[in-house]
Amino acid sequence: MKKSTSWIIIAAFLIGIGALFGLFSGAGDGSGAPETLPANSQAARAQKLAADFPGGDALAAIVVFHTNQPLSQQQIGQLQAVPAQAAQSLEGAEPASPVIPAGPDTAQATINLPGDLDGIALSDAVDELRTAVKNATPEGVEALVTGPAGFAADTAAAFKGANFTLLGVTALVVAILLIITYRSPVLWLIPLLVTALADRAAAVLTGWLSETTGFFASDGSTAGITSVLVFGAGTNYALLMVSRYREELAHEHDHKIALKRAWKASIPAIVSSNLTVVLALQTLLLASVPSLRSLGISSSIGLLVALLFALVLLPAALNVCGRGLFWPKIPTVGHEQGGGHTFERIADTVDRNPLRFLVPLVIILLALGGGIFGTRIGLSSIEQFRTQSEAVDAAQLLGEASPIQIYVPTPDTDAAQKAISQTQGIDPVGQPQQSTNGDMTRLTAIVEGENTNAVKTLRQNLATDVGENAVVGGQLPQQIDNKAGIVHDMKVVVPLIFLAVLLVLIVVLRALLAPILLLAAAALSTWAAMGAGTLVSTHIFGFPGLDTSAPLYAVLFLIALGIDYTVFLVLRAKEEASAPGMNTRRGMVRAVGVTGGVITSAGIVLAAVFAVLGVLPLITLTQVGILVGFGIILDTFVVRTLVVPAIFALVGEKIWWPATIRSES
Repeated sequence: MKKSTSWIIIAAFLIGIGALFGLFSGAGDGSGAPETLPANSQAARAQKLAADFPGGDALAAIVVFHTNQPLSQQQIGQLQAVPAQAAQSLEGAEPASPVIPAGPDTAQATINLPGDLDGIALSDAVDELRTAVKNATPEGVEALVTGPAGFAADTAAAFKGANFTLLGVTALVVAILLIITYRSPVLWLIPLLVTALADRAAAVLTGWLSETTGFFASDGSTAGITSVLVFGAGTNYALLMVSRYREELAHEHDHKIALKRAWKASIPAIVSSNLTVVLALQTLLLASVPSLRSLGISSSIGLLVALLFALVLLPAALNVCGRGLFWPKIPTVGHEQGGGHTFERIADTVDRNPLRFLVPLVIILLALGGGIFGTRIGLSSIEQFRTQSEAVDAAQLLGEASPIQIYVPTPDTDAAQKAISQTQGIDPVGQPQQSTNGDMTRLTAIVEGENTNAVKTLRQNLATDVGENAVVGGQLPQQIDNKAGIVHDMKVVVPLIFLAVLLVLIVVLRALLAPILLLAAAALSTWAAMGAGTLVSTHIFGFPGLDTSAPLYAVLFLIALGIDYTVFLVLRAKEEASAPGMNTRRGMVRAVGVTGGVITSAGIVLAAVFAVLGVLPLITLTQVGILVGFGIILDTFVVRTLVVPAIFALVGEKIWWPATIRSES
C-alpha cells in the first residue's frame, strides 16, 4: 500500500467521524434506566393499563417524611400542604394523595410527574422536586423522594457523566498496558487512538440508530458494556495484528510488504473472533428482557465498527509510520524478537505429560465453580446501587412494606377483593379506582416485607377467581417478573450461544472434534469463573447476593470472547503443524511459544477493561466486571496455556477429525 493511499484512508475516516459527530452527536444520551420487564409480563401489562386511569401515564414520586420522634397529628396536619406547594415548582407535577402515616415516625404522600420524562430530564425534574419538598417541609422533619420516579431519576443521575468516566479510565488502563506490552514511547499511541475513535464512532452510531429506529434502547448499562467491548476487542485486534507485523519485519526489509503479509495472516483470526462474538450476541434478540435485546444490537454494531477500524484504519496508520514506530526496539531482518521461549517451554512440559496437568486442572476448575452454590441470586431494588441514592434511603425509612396494584375487569372487582383478602401477607388499602372508560378497576394492597411468594400466590388466586385479565403490578412484582424473564432467557439464550460458537469453530477450523473439545474447555473455565467471581463479589466486596443477570452476561462474554484466543492459538497451531517435519503436537507447542506473549497481553487488557465496569454505579455491572475479568484471566493463563495444549497432546492428529492436516493442506 502506498503512503498516499494510507493518508487518503486516514483522511476519509477522520472526515467520516467528524460528519458522524456533527450530525448525530446529540442522539441517544445513554442515561436512561434499562428496560428490564418482558413485554408479556404482568408488571409490564400493569404499566400499560395504568395509562387508562386518571393520572395513569404519570410517574409516581413518593415523598417520605421522617422524624426522630413519633409524628404528632399537628405535624401531619402541617405536612398536608407540602405536596401541593412542592408540585407548583415543577411544570406538570400534581399532588396525587394526602400525607398519610406510614409508621410512628414516618409519613408519606404521592406527587405525580409527567410520564414523558426520562433520562437526564427526569433526573433534573426530581432534583427540582426534592429541593422544593425540602424547602416546603417544616423544620425538624426530614423529607426524601423515592418511588418509581425517584429510583429512575437516581439511576439516570448515577450514569450522568459515568460513561465519560468509564471512557477515560478505560483509555488510561489500555494506554498503561500497551506501554508495558510494547515498551515503546510511540507504538502504543496508534492502537489506542484507533480504538478510541472506533469507540466514539460506535457510541454516536448506536445512539442515533436507537433514537431513529426505536428498535432498541440506548440506556446507561448498554452504552457502558458496548464501550467496554469495543475498547477490549479493538485493542485485542490491534495486538494480534501488530504482533504478526513485528514477526514479518524480522523476515522482510520492506515494511509495506511485511505489513501486507501480517494483514493477510491476521484476517482469519480477527474476523472469525469478531463474528463469533457478534453471532453470539445475536442470540440475545430472542431474549424476552428488552435490555438484553438492546445489548445484543448495540454491542454487535460496536464490534463491527471496531472490526472496520482494525482492518482498514489501523493498517493505514501503521503503514504511514513505518518501521520506526517500534523504536527503540526496531525489528530488523534476521533478528527475531525473543520472549516466546518461556511459553514454549511450558507447552513442551505439558506436551510430555498431558494427563499430569489436565486431570488436576479439571478438578480445580470444577471445584472453583462450586462457589456459586449457596449464594442468593437476585437483588432487590434497594440493593442495586453502589453509590448513595436518596430513593434507597427513603425506601428503607418506609420499611419493608411494598405497595402493589391489582388491575381487574370492573365486573370482577368483588371476586378480586375476595382473592386479595384471602391471600396471606397481602393487605388491601384504599378504595377501588375505575379507568376513564369504566372497563377496568384498580385495587391497591400492601405486601408485608419483600414477600415474593405472597405476590405469586395472589396471582394464582386471581387467575383462578378472575382469569387471565387480572394483572398485578408494582415494584415488587416488577422484580419478580424481571427475574423470571432472565431465567427464561438463560434457558433460551445460553444453549444458542454454545451452538453459535460451535458452528463458527467448525467453519473456521474445518474440523468437528477440536471445536467440541475446545468449547468444553471454555465452558469449564466459565463455570470456574462464575464460582470464584461469586465468592469475590459476596465475601470480598460484600455484595448481598449475585444479580440475576450477571451469570447470563458471564456466559455470553466468557464463551464468545474466550474463543477469540482459542481461534488465534489453534489457527497458528494448524499453520505450524502443516510445515515440513512438524505434527499437531509440535505445532501446538510452537504456537503457544509464538502467540503466548500476545495472548497474555490481550487477555490482561481485556480483563482490565471489563474490571473498569466497576466505575459505573450499579452493582450488576460491577459483578459482570468481576466475573468476566476473572474468567478472562483464568482463560488466558490456565486454559490457553495449559488445558488446550494438554488436550492436543492427548488427542494428537485425530483432533482435526474428520479432516487431517495433510489432506487439509
